Amino acid sequence: MMHKVEDLKIWKKSIDLAKSVYQLTSQLPSNEKYGLVSHIKRSAISVSSNIVEGAGRNSSKEFKHFLSIANGSCYELHTQLILVIE
Repeated sequence: MMHKVEDLKIWKKSIDLAKSVYQLTSQLPSNEKYGLVSHIKRSAISVSSNIVEGAGRNSSKEFKHFLSIANGSCYELHTQLILVIE
């Protein structure tokens, strides 16, 4: 049961999230560019990447598994953003 990723609202929102993260991190001081910023960008990309990987799998069970991984990446990203903002 493969999903057409372009029709998935969750995937579209994850792309918007990644774009927003890239915009935010471009405003951070240069001393953060290779530390936390790198992790933040990877976490943001991981969300949409796991959604699309799950969408390409052959079963609902596999899709749900990758959605769970994407959710974990959201929590990781949330923690990293707290560290940068506060």
